[in-house]
Amino acid sequence: MYLAVLQKIREKLLVRLEEERFRPLTQKAIGVGAAGDKTFPIDKIAEDTILYELESSGYPFSIVSEEYGLKEINGGGKKVLIDPIDGSKNAISGIPFYCTSIAIADGETVDSITTAYVVNLITGDEFRAEKGQGAFLNNEMISTQKDEEFYLVAYEAQTPGKDISRIVPLLSRSRKTRCLGSIALDLAYLACESISVFVNPSLSRSFDFAGGWLLVREAGGMFTDMKGDPIGDVELGLGKSVSLLASGNTRLHDKALQILNR
Repeated sequence: MYLAVLQKIREKLLVRLEEERFRPLTQKAIGVGAAGDKTFPIDKIAEDTILYELESSGYPFSIVSEEYGLKEINGGGKKVLIDPIDGSKNAISGIPFYCTSIAIADGETVDSITTAYVVNLITGDEFRAEKGQGAFLNNEMISTQKDEEFYLVAYEAQTPGKDISRIVPLLSRSRKTRCLGSIALDLAYLACESISVFVNPSLSRSFDFAGGWLLVREAGGMFTDMKGDPIGDVELGLGKSVSLLASGNTRLHDKALQILNR
């Protein structure tokens, strides 16, 4: 229902941010976003572009955005969770791995998410999912890993001194590991079988993983917290609320849980 709006946002972002890539990147923050993280120029540009297009669409939305916070547009309606630039540190450091993540929900919890849209802002690749209709990469249906090997385990370490020690047992069982710096893109690539398992022991905000949650689920994967508890009842908002563990399939997920919780 909202695909045309989301694809227009993608087009505008790719044009606008391509212009920015030819200007000197700055690591100087211009403020602090509603979620408490520093806001950089690229975050503001992306968010302004997204909000303008959503308002122009005429649809009533209730926005939850990392930078702006809460905003009702066109009278308010379905909840839209936005991470304008997921991977801001990569972006301002000149590392080409960051994205925009948008999720639309009918209710107030994760299990009410009906639409996911993640755009790789370097390649332009479009990951999308509709509840009950599968997951897609550039219009090709995708699916998660089917066997039980830890080919590549991706992770996030927001506080490395605490986080890495908690996940070393899992990392040591993997053929390869990566800390790529963008949760939404990690989950998108897990949905298309490039990543076996993703783990984040730190508490995450819902807009960090909302789009990725539906992508992984619709592609056939498993998604819980690090204890193995479902996260469908987690409230959609600005607060940090839950650790993350996503895997290509149930058997792989169970193996990861056993390793992490010994």
